[in-house]
Amino acid sequence: MSFKFPLAAASWDKEEIDAMQRVIASGMFTMGANVQAFERDFADYVGSRHCVMVNSGSSANLLIVAALFYTQSDKLKLQRGDEVIVPAVSWSTTYYPLYQYGLRIKFVDIDLHTLNYDLDQLEQAVTDKTRAIMAVNLLGNPNDFGRIQQIIGKRDIVLIEDNCESMGAAYQGKQAGTFGVMGSFSSFFSHHISTMEGGLIVTDDEELYQILLSLRAHGWTRNLPKHNLVCSDKSDDPFKESFRFVLPGYNVRPLELEGALGVEQLKRLPKMIEARRKNGKLLQAALGNHPEILIQREIGESSWFGFSLVIRPGSQLTRNALVEKLNALGFECRPIVAGNFANNEVVKYFDSEVHGTLKNAEHIDRNGLFVGNHHYPIPEAFAVLESIE
Repeated sequence: MSFKFPLAAASWDKEEIDAMQRVIASGMFTMGANVQAFERDFADYVGSRHCVMVNSGSSANLLIVAALFYTQSDKLKLQRGDEVIVPAVSWSTTYYPLYQYGLRIKFVDIDLHTLNYDLDQLEQAVTDKTRAIMAVNLLGNPNDFGRIQQIIGKRDIVLIEDNCESMGAAYQGKQAGTFGVMGSFSSFFSHHISTMEGGLIVTDDEELYQILLSLRAHGWTRNLPKHNLVCSDKSDDPFKESFRFVLPGYNVRPLELEGALGVEQLKRLPKMIEARRKNGKLLQAALGNHPEILIQREIGESSWFGFSLVIRPGSQLTRNALVEKLNALGFECRPIVAGNFANNEVVKYFDSEVHGTLKNAEHIDRNGLFVGNHHYPIPEAFAVLESIE
């Protein structure tokens, strides 16, 4: 079915096609100079010391969790059985790496308006057992990191960020994804920039950066500097270092095509974010006081990944009816990420618990959906949305 208002649209132009052709002509497709250039440019864009590109945002989350198991820092190191707090509404691969590394997952409710943590519930959920908090910036909306830092206080709690849906968002002038010790981003087709598939991790921590470099490619030493923080000094003989494995890593390397695309897409990103924010202002004007529908309340500066539409509590409108109306008006719709993830069958495998109740996540699960935002003006969409009864 073709929709007048799809969830996502291509953001490539001639520069991206030319960049791919240059890579094809070079004959070098595996991770190399183009990936390195994108990593440098992206680190500069978000204001981080380091960036590591991988093959997806999901892999970025996996490497973030893995790196915390291999750090030598007592302040950052995680161990199996440690408690990690997560919001109940997010994508599956926010949670899977935590399960895969044997961490205890504590689900906390979200705020019905911001779709990020219910901060009062988060504060109550933190105990002496809490070792880490995963902050998920949902649909472009950054968390209230000022309040989260107050909640953490002086406790040894590691803050990490899943920022896969919120590239370009900012809180108090600082880029989302840079508040935690590491933050993940996605450059999948439907996200703010597209490298086909792709993900990124940013960090200011030198040791974590080097651990990520090793974990990304088999756990070998080949991509580490001679004097490094992961293993003993490397030999000057590249043959000896060819297959020296020091960490139980993965192969989640990106392609040169993806790196070359990233370099070009990043040049467009500021204007694309600006356009998304202008669309967000139009949405707020059109639906801010709608009698049947709640829209997401912005924290800081959202990059408006998409537009959530949540049926107000007490309304007689049903989600099925809303989806039918929206489809008939030309809108492609999806649930808000994965709804209340604690309802999914896969959770039976987790070592997990629910803090209190997840009433807002449940409401989102039954009564929420989102429609697409884009990097170009869509004024007609808001005129149509405003007419929904």
